[in-house]
Amino acid sequence: MNNWISALAELQTQGQPCVLVTIIDERGSTPRNAGSKMVVCAERIFDTIGGGHLEFKAMEIAREMLASGQQETRLERFSLGASLGQCCGGVNVLLFEPMGQPQAQIAVFGAGHVGRALVPLLASLPCRVRWIDSREQEFPEQIPDGVLRIINDEPVDEVDDLPSGSYCIVMTHDHQLDLELTAAILKRNDFTYFGLIGSKTKRVKFEHRLRDRGFDAALLQRMRCPMGLSEVKGKLPIEIAVSIAAEVIATYNANFGLHSSNAEPIAQLLTASRRSQAQ
Repeated sequence: MNNWISALAELQTQGQPCVLVTIIDERGSTPRNAGSKMVVCAERIFDTIGGGHLEFKAMEIAREMLASGQQETRLERFSLGASLGQCCGGVNVLLFEPMGQPQAQIAVFGAGHVGRALVPLLASLPCRVRWIDSREQEFPEQIPDGVLRIINDEPVDEVDDLPSGSYCIVMTHDHQLDLELTAAILKRNDFTYFGLIGSKTKRVKFEHRLRDRGFDAALLQRMRCPMGLSEVKGKLPIEIAVSIAAEVIATYNANFGLHSSNAEPIAQLLTASRRSQAQ
C-alpha cells in the first residue's frame, strides 16, 4: 500500500484519520515536483514528497494536526536550503488536508451484561472498538460494524498492543483480572481515558494493592472508578452503559476541543439504546 491513492482509500475504509500532504508549488531546485503527495497517519506514512528534512517536518506537522483533531486545511512554505539545511536550495509550498474525522480508539475488556450493552452504543459513535474477553461464548452472534472481537486466554497481553491515547474500559468477570489489567494500563500511562467498573469500596481496595506495587498516588487519580456520569442514574446494564458512553463522549469532546454539552450525547445514547432493545 505504498501508493498514496491506495493508502488513502484503505485508511478511509478503516475509518482511520490521516492527512494528505501535497506539494502545490515549487521554485528552484527541489526533490520532487508540484503535485507530489504523501499520506500521513498516526503510525505510518505512504508515498513520499522527496524525503529529507522537508518530509520529516511535513510528517511532524501532519501528526500534530491529527493529535489536535484539526480539521482545517493548512499551507506551509519551506525554504529548503535556508531553513531546512537541504542541499537543494529551492522552495516548496505544502498543502495539508485532514481526511476523516478523528476517531477514539476504545478497548473494552469484558463481554458480560454491561459490555454487551455498552459496545453497540460505542459502535454508533466515531470510534474504533476492540472488544476483548477470554470467553468466546459470552460474545453475541452479531458483532457491530467497527468492532473487532478479540478472544485471548490472557487479556492482559492485549494491553501492549493498544494504540497510544486509547480509551480503556475494564469490566471483566474477575476482580483479580481487573486488577492485573488496571496495573498494565496504568504502567503504560499513555491512555486518554481509563475507567474501571466498580464501587468506591473496590477503588479503595485496588488503590491499596496498587500502591503496594509501587504505583504513585497521582497516577492512580487518572483511574475513573466508579466510572460514568453521575447524572445518568440506574443499575440496569443499559443504564450503566449509557452512563459510561456519555463519559467517554465528554472526554472525547474535551480532548478534541469540541464544546457540545453532555445533554445532547446522553439523549442520543438513550435513543440508540431504546432502538437496540426494540430490535
